[in-house]
Amino acid sequence: MADQPVNQNNSDEIDLGQLFQMIGRGFQKFFNFIGSIFKGIFHLIMVFLLFVQKNIIVITAAIIIGGVGGFILDILSPEKYISRMVVEPNFNSVQQLYNNIAFYNDLAKAQDSVALATALDITEHEAASIKEIFTDSYSDENQKIKLFDEFIRGLDTTTVKAIDYENYLNNFNSMDARFHQISMISTDNRVAKKAQPAIINSISVNEYFKLQKKINDENLALQEEIYNKQLVELDSLQSLYRTVLVKEADKPMQGTSINMAESGQSRSRELALVQEKDILKEKLVELNEERANKSTIVNVISDFPTRGVEQKGILNSYKFKLPLVLLALVFGVLALLEVNKYLKAYKKE
Repeated sequence: MADQPVNQNNSDEIDLGQLFQMIGRGFQKFFNFIGSIFKGIFHLIMVFLLFVQKNIIVITAAIIIGGVGGFILDILSPEKYISRMVVEPNFNSVQQLYNNIAFYNDLAKAQDSVALATALDITEHEAASIKEIFTDSYSDENQKIKLFDEFIRGLDTTTVKAIDYENYLNNFNSMDARFHQISMISTDNRVAKKAQPAIINSISVNEYFKLQKKINDENLALQEEIYNKQLVELDSLQSLYRTVLVKEADKPMQGTSINMAESGQSRSRELALVQEKDILKEKLVELNEERANKSTIVNVISDFPTRGVEQKGILNSYKFKLPLVLLALVFGVLALLEVNKYLKAYKKE
Protein backbone atom coordinates (compact mmCIF):
# COMPACT_ATOMS: atom_id res chain seq x y z
CA MET A 1 0.00 0.00 0.00
CA ALA A 2 2.86 2.38 0.81
CA ASP A 3 4.31 2.00 -2.72
CA GLN A 4 1.22 3.27 -4.53
CA PRO A 5 1.90 7.07 -4.21
CA VAL A 6 5.48 6.60 -5.44
CA ASN A 7 4.33 4.65 -8.48
CA GLN A 8 1.67 7.28 -9.23
CA ASN A 9 4.27 10.08 -9.11
CA ASN A 10 6.58 8.17 -11.46
CA SER A 11 3.67 7.66 -13.90
CA ASP A 12 2.88 11.38 -13.83
CA GLU A 13 6.53 12.25 -14.51
CA ILE A 14 6.65 9.85 -17.47
CA ASP A 15 3.42 11.32 -18.90
CA LEU A 16 4.73 14.90 -18.59
CA GLY A 17 8.03 13.87 -20.18
CA GLN A 18 6.23 12.34 -23.15
CA LEU A 19 4.06 15.44 -23.48
CA PHE A 20 7.10 17.74 -23.62
CA GLN A 21 8.75 15.44 -26.14
CA MET A 22 5.65 15.57 -28.36
CA ILE A 23 5.57 19.37 -28.12
CA GLY A 24 9.27 19.50 -28.96
CA ARG A 25 8.83 17.24 -31.97
CA GLY A 26 5.87 19.40 -33.12
CA PHE A 27 7.96 22.58 -32.95
CA GLN A 28 10.80 20.81 -34.73
CA LYS A 29 8.51 19.75 -37.58
CA PHE A 30 7.07 23.27 -37.81
CA PHE A 31 10.51 24.92 -38.03
CA ASN A 32 11.65 22.28 -40.52
CA PHE A 33 8.59 23.09 -42.65
CA ILE A 34 9.33 26.84 -42.53
CA GLY A 35 12.96 26.11 -43.37
CA SER A 36 11.96 23.96 -46.34
CA ILE A 37 9.84 26.84 -47.69
CA PHE A 38 12.77 29.26 -47.53
CA LYS A 39 15.06 26.62 -49.07
CA GLY A 40 12.56 26.13 -51.89
CA ILE A 41 12.36 29.89 -52.52
CA PHE A 42 16.15 30.17 -52.46
CA HIS A 43 16.41 27.23 -54.87
CA LEU A 44 13.96 28.87 -57.30
CA ILE A 45 15.90 32.16 -57.15
CA MET A 46 19.16 30.37 -57.87
CA VAL A 47 17.61 28.43 -60.77
CA PHE A 48 16.30 31.70 -62.22
CA LEU A 49 19.68 33.42 -61.83
CA LEU A 50 21.45 30.48 -63.46
CA PHE A 51 18.91 30.62 -66.29
CA VAL A 52 19.59 34.34 -66.76
CA GLN A 53 23.37 33.78 -66.58
CA LYS A 54 23.16 31.07 -69.22
CA ASN A 55 21.12 33.26 -71.61
CA ILE A 56 22.45 36.67 -70.64
CA ILE A 57 23.53 37.53 -74.19
CA VAL A 58 20.11 36.80 -75.71
CA ILE A 59 18.30 38.65 -72.91
CA THR A 60 20.58 41.70 -73.18
CA ALA A 61 20.15 41.76 -76.95
CA ALA A 62 16.34 41.67 -76.55
CA ILE A 63 16.42 44.63 -74.13
CA ILE A 64 18.72 46.68 -76.39
CA ILE A 65 16.70 45.92 -79.55
CA GLY A 66 13.45 46.73 -77.70
CA GLY A 67 14.86 49.99 -76.37
CA VAL A 68 16.14 51.12 -79.77
CA GLY A 69 12.96 50.02 -81.53
CA GLY A 70 10.82 51.75 -78.90
CA PHE A 71 12.83 54.96 -79.25
CA ILE A 72 12.29 54.93 -83.01
CA LEU A 73 8.57 54.23 -82.61
CA ASP A 74 8.24 57.12 -80.14
CA ILE A 75 9.78 59.44 -82.71
CA LEU A 76 7.69 58.21 -85.63
CA SER A 77 4.37 57.86 -83.76
CA PRO A 78 2.14 60.95 -83.52
CA GLU A 79 1.71 62.55 -80.12
CA LYS A 80 -1.29 61.43 -78.10
CA TYR A 81 -3.44 63.81 -76.05
CA ILE A 82 -5.81 63.07 -73.21
CA SER A 83 -8.90 65.10 -72.33
CA ARG A 84 -11.16 64.58 -69.32
CA MET A 85 -14.70 65.62 -68.49
CA VAL A 86 -16.61 65.12 -65.21
CA VAL A 87 -20.38 64.58 -65.36
CA GLU A 88 -23.23 63.85 -62.96
CA PRO A 89 -25.90 61.60 -64.53
CA ASN A 90 -29.44 62.06 -63.20
CA PHE A 91 -32.56 59.88 -63.34
CA ASN A 92 -30.56 56.60 -63.29
CA SER A 93 -28.93 57.41 -66.63
CA VAL A 94 -25.45 56.26 -65.51
CA GLN A 95 -25.86 52.83 -67.13
CA GLN A 96 -26.76 54.46 -70.44
CA LEU A 97 -23.68 56.67 -70.13
CA TYR A 98 -21.37 53.66 -69.67
CA ASN A 99 -23.04 51.80 -72.55
CA ASN A 100 -22.63 54.75 -74.92
CA ILE A 101 -18.99 55.29 -73.99
CA ALA A 102 -18.26 51.58 -74.43
CA PHE A 103 -19.89 51.74 -77.88
CA TYR A 104 -17.74 54.72 -78.90
CA ASN A 105 -14.63 52.95 -77.62
CA ASP A 106 -15.45 49.79 -79.62
CA LEU A 107 -15.77 51.90 -82.77
CA ALA A 108 -12.43 53.59 -82.04
CA LYS A 109 -10.69 50.25 -81.44
CA ALA A 110 -12.19 48.85 -84.65
CA GLN A 111 -11.04 52.02 -86.48
CA ASP A 112 -14.55 52.49 -87.84
CA SER A 113 -14.14 56.23 -88.35
CA VAL A 114 -17.30 56.53 -90.46
CA ALA A 115 -19.65 55.19 -87.75
CA LEU A 116 -17.75 57.02 -85.01
CA ALA A 117 -17.94 60.31 -86.92
CA THR A 118 -21.69 59.88 -87.31
CA ALA A 119 -22.16 59.03 -83.62
CA LEU A 120 -20.08 61.96 -82.34
CA ASP A 121 -21.06 64.45 -85.06
CA ILE A 122 -17.46 65.10 -86.14
CA THR A 123 -15.52 64.59 -89.35
CA GLU A 124 -14.11 61.21 -90.33
CA HIS A 125 -10.57 62.56 -90.05
CA GLU A 126 -11.26 63.72 -86.49
CA ALA A 127 -12.91 60.40 -85.65
CA ALA A 128 -9.87 58.51 -86.96
CA SER A 129 -7.69 60.44 -84.49
CA ILE A 130 -9.57 59.00 -81.48
CA LYS A 131 -7.65 56.04 -80.06
CA GLU A 132 -9.56 55.35 -76.86
CA ILE A 133 -12.49 56.69 -74.87
CA PHE A 134 -13.47 55.38 -71.45
CA THR A 135 -15.22 56.37 -68.24
CA ASP A 136 -14.73 55.62 -64.57
CA SER A 137 -16.26 56.68 -61.28
CA TYR A 138 -15.08 59.86 -59.62
CA SER A 139 -15.70 59.72 -55.86
CA ASP A 140 -13.81 60.18 -52.61
CA GLU A 141 -14.52 59.02 -49.07
CA ASN A 142 -16.71 62.03 -48.22
CA GLN A 143 -18.94 61.45 -51.25
CA LYS A 144 -19.29 57.77 -50.36
CA ILE A 145 -20.40 58.73 -46.83
CA LYS A 146 -23.03 61.10 -48.27
CA LEU A 147 -24.26 58.40 -50.65
CA PHE A 148 -24.48 55.95 -47.74
CA ASP A 149 -26.48 58.47 -45.72
CA GLU A 150 -28.93 58.96 -48.62
CA PHE A 151 -29.13 55.19 -49.09
CA ILE A 152 -30.12 54.35 -45.50
CA ARG A 153 -32.71 57.13 -45.36
CA GLY A 154 -34.86 55.19 -47.78
CA LEU A 155 -34.71 51.97 -45.75
CA ASP A 156 -36.87 50.78 -42.89
CA THR A 157 -35.48 50.44 -39.35
CA THR A 158 -35.03 46.67 -39.51
CA THR A 159 -33.05 46.80 -42.74
CA VAL A 160 -30.87 49.67 -41.51
CA LYS A 161 -29.76 47.60 -38.51
CA ALA A 162 -28.60 44.80 -40.83
CA ILE A 163 -26.47 47.11 -43.03
CA ASP A 164 -23.37 49.00 -41.91
CA TYR A 165 -20.94 51.24 -43.76
CA GLU A 166 -18.41 48.46 -44.34
CA ASN A 167 -21.02 46.26 -46.02
CA TYR A 168 -22.10 49.19 -48.15
CA LEU A 169 -18.52 49.82 -49.29
CA ASN A 170 -18.02 46.13 -50.11
CA ASN A 171 -21.00 46.29 -52.48
CA PHE A 172 -20.16 49.76 -53.83
CA ASN A 173 -19.40 49.86 -57.56
CA SER A 174 -18.71 52.51 -60.16
CA MET A 175 -22.41 52.82 -61.03
CA ASP A 176 -23.22 53.99 -57.48
CA ALA A 177 -20.91 57.01 -57.60
CA ARG A 178 -22.41 60.44 -58.02
CA PHE A 179 -19.73 61.80 -60.40
CA HIS A 180 -18.14 60.07 -63.37
CA GLN A 181 -15.09 61.00 -65.42
CA ILE A 182 -15.03 60.57 -69.21
CA SER A 183 -11.54 60.40 -70.74
CA MET A 184 -10.63 60.56 -74.42
CA ILE A 185 -7.20 59.77 -75.88
CA SER A 186 -6.56 61.00 -79.42
CA THR A 187 -3.90 62.34 -81.74
CA ASP A 188 -5.99 65.50 -82.26
CA ASN A 189 -5.93 67.70 -79.17
CA ARG A 190 -9.17 69.50 -80.11
CA VAL A 191 -11.47 66.62 -81.04
CA ALA A 192 -12.72 65.94 -77.47
CA LYS A 193 -14.26 69.41 -77.14
CA LYS A 194 -16.00 69.00 -80.51
CA ALA A 195 -17.41 65.58 -79.52
CA GLN A 196 -18.71 66.73 -76.12
CA PRO A 197 -22.19 67.93 -77.24
CA ALA A 198 -22.90 64.64 -79.04
CA ILE A 199 -21.83 62.59 -76.00
CA ILE A 200 -24.17 64.52 -73.68
CA ASN A 201 -26.98 64.72 -76.20
CA SER A 202 -26.91 60.95 -76.81
CA ILE A 203 -28.29 60.52 -73.28
CA SER A 204 -30.47 63.63 -73.11
CA VAL A 205 -32.53 62.60 -76.16
CA ASN A 206 -33.56 59.32 -74.55
CA GLU A 207 -37.37 59.37 -74.23
CA TYR A 208 -37.38 57.51 -70.91
CA PHE A 209 -35.04 60.01 -69.25
CA LYS A 210 -36.95 62.93 -70.77
CA LEU A 211 -40.15 61.56 -69.23
CA GLN A 212 -38.42 61.11 -65.86
CA LYS A 213 -37.20 64.70 -65.96
CA LYS A 214 -40.67 66.00 -66.89
CA ILE A 215 -42.30 64.12 -64.00
CA ASN A 216 -39.60 65.31 -61.62
CA ASP A 217 -40.12 68.94 -62.68
CA GLU A 218 -43.88 68.60 -62.15
CA ASN A 219 -43.36 67.05 -58.70
CA LEU A 220 -40.97 69.81 -57.69
CA ALA A 221 -43.43 72.49 -58.85
CA LEU A 222 -46.26 70.79 -56.96
CA GLN A 223 -44.16 70.47 -53.82
CA GLU A 224 -43.16 74.14 -54.04
CA GLU A 225 -46.82 75.14 -54.38
CA ILE A 226 -47.71 73.08 -51.29
CA TYR A 227 -44.90 74.66 -49.25
CA ASN A 228 -45.93 78.17 -50.31
CA LYS A 229 -49.57 77.50 -49.34
CA GLN A 230 -48.43 76.20 -45.96
CA LEU A 231 -46.36 79.34 -45.44
CA VAL A 232 -49.39 81.53 -46.24
CA GLU A 233 -51.51 79.53 -43.79
CA LEU A 234 -48.86 79.84 -41.11
CA ASP A 235 -48.63 83.58 -41.69
CA SER A 236 -52.42 83.85 -41.30
CA LEU A 237 -52.40 81.76 -38.16
CA GLN A 238 -49.51 83.77 -36.73
CA SER A 239 -51.38 87.02 -37.46
CA LEU A 240 -54.45 85.58 -35.73
CA TYR A 241 -52.43 84.72 -32.61
CA ARG A 242 -51.02 88.23 -32.49
CA THR A 243 -54.51 89.73 -32.76
CA VAL A 244 -55.72 87.52 -29.92
CA LEU A 245 -52.74 88.51 -27.78
CA VAL A 246 -53.42 92.21 -28.36
CA LYS A 247 -57.09 91.83 -27.42
CA GLU A 248 -56.23 89.83 -24.31
CA ALA A 249 -53.72 92.49 -23.31
CA ASP A 250 -56.44 95.17 -23.53
CA LYS A 251 -58.71 93.28 -21.13
CA PRO A 252 -58.58 94.25 -17.41
CA MET A 253 -56.47 91.84 -15.36
CA GLN A 254 -58.75 89.42 -13.52
CA GLY A 255 -56.05 87.14 -12.23
CA THR A 256 -52.33 87.54 -12.58
CA SER A 257 -51.51 83.82 -12.52
CA ILE A 258 -54.19 82.95 -15.10
CA ASN A 259 -53.16 85.76 -17.47
CA MET A 260 -49.50 84.73 -17.20
CA ALA A 261 -50.35 81.11 -17.98
CA GLU A 262 -52.47 82.05 -20.99
CA SER A 263 -49.79 84.45 -22.21
CA GLY A 264 -47.13 81.73 -21.88
CA GLN A 265 -49.22 79.28 -23.88
CA SER A 266 -49.80 81.85 -26.63
CA ARG A 267 -46.12 82.67 -26.84
CA SER A 268 -45.29 78.94 -26.99
CA ARG A 269 -47.73 78.48 -29.89
CA GLU A 270 -46.31 81.49 -31.71
CA LEU A 271 -42.78 80.15 -31.24
CA ALA A 272 -43.89 76.79 -32.66
CA LEU A 273 -45.29 78.58 -35.70
CA VAL A 274 -42.02 80.43 -36.23
CA GLN A 275 -40.08 77.15 -36.04
CA GLU A 276 -42.48 75.52 -38.50
CA LYS A 277 -42.00 78.44 -40.91
CA ASP A 278 -38.21 78.05 -40.66
CA ILE A 279 -38.53 74.36 -41.48
CA LEU A 280 -40.65 75.12 -44.54
CA LYS A 281 -38.17 77.74 -45.72
CA GLU A 282 -35.35 75.21 -45.40
CA LYS A 283 -37.40 72.75 -47.44
CA LEU A 284 -37.90 75.38 -50.12
CA VAL A 285 -34.15 75.97 -50.24
CA GLU A 286 -33.55 72.22 -50.60
CA LEU A 287 -36.21 72.14 -53.31
CA ASN A 288 -34.42 74.86 -55.27
CA GLU A 289 -31.11 73.02 -54.89
CA GLU A 290 -32.69 69.82 -56.21
CA ARG A 291 -34.23 71.75 -59.12
CA ALA A 292 -30.79 73.15 -59.97
CA ASN A 293 -29.09 69.74 -59.68
CA LYS A 294 -31.70 68.06 -61.87
CA SER A 295 -32.30 70.80 -64.41
CA THR A 296 -30.66 68.55 -67.02
CA ILE A 297 -30.47 64.79 -67.52
CA VAL A 298 -26.67 64.94 -67.38
CA ASN A 299 -24.95 67.73 -65.44
CA VAL A 300 -21.56 68.68 -66.85
CA ILE A 301 -19.44 69.43 -63.79
CA SER A 302 -16.23 69.97 -65.76
CA ASP A 303 -16.12 70.32 -69.55
CA PHE A 304 -13.56 68.85 -71.88
CA PRO A 305 -10.73 71.40 -72.19
CA THR A 306 -10.36 73.35 -75.43
CA ARG A 307 -7.10 71.50 -76.03
CA GLY A 308 -6.08 68.13 -74.66
CA VAL A 309 -2.96 67.55 -72.56
CA GLU A 310 -0.07 65.65 -74.12
CA GLN A 311 0.14 62.13 -72.70
CA LYS A 312 3.59 61.84 -71.18
CA GLY A 313 5.37 59.47 -68.84
CA ILE A 314 7.73 56.53 -69.30
CA LEU A 315 4.91 54.03 -68.84
CA ASN A 316 3.13 55.40 -71.93
CA SER A 317 6.21 55.31 -74.17
CA TYR A 318 7.31 52.52 -76.50
CA LYS A 319 10.81 52.77 -74.97
CA PHE A 320 9.31 51.09 -71.91
CA LYS A 321 6.64 48.87 -73.49
CA LEU A 322 8.62 47.28 -76.36
CA PRO A 323 11.58 46.02 -74.26
CA LEU A 324 9.13 44.42 -71.84
CA VAL A 325 7.27 42.70 -74.67
CA LEU A 326 10.48 41.38 -76.24
CA LEU A 327 11.81 40.34 -72.84
CA ALA A 328 8.64 38.38 -72.09
CA LEU A 329 8.79 36.79 -75.56
CA VAL A 330 12.46 35.77 -75.13
CA PHE A 331 11.81 34.32 -71.67
CA GLY A 332 8.86 32.37 -73.03
CA VAL A 333 10.86 30.88 -75.94
CA LEU A 334 13.88 30.04 -73.76
CA ALA A 335 11.63 28.45 -71.14
CA LEU A 336 9.99 26.28 -73.81
CA LEU A 337 13.42 25.21 -75.06
CA GLU A 338 14.47 24.25 -71.52
CA VAL A 339 11.26 22.28 -71.02
CA ASN A 340 11.79 20.54 -74.36
CA LYS A 341 15.35 19.63 -73.36
CA TYR A 342 14.13 18.25 -70.04
CA LEU A 343 11.46 16.15 -71.76
CA LYS A 344 14.00 14.65 -74.14
CA ALA A 345 16.30 13.74 -71.25
CA TYR A 346 13.37 12.28 -69.33
CA LYS A 347 12.35 10.21 -72.37
CA LYS A 348 15.82 8.74 -72.65
CA GLU A 349 15.73 7.68 -69.02
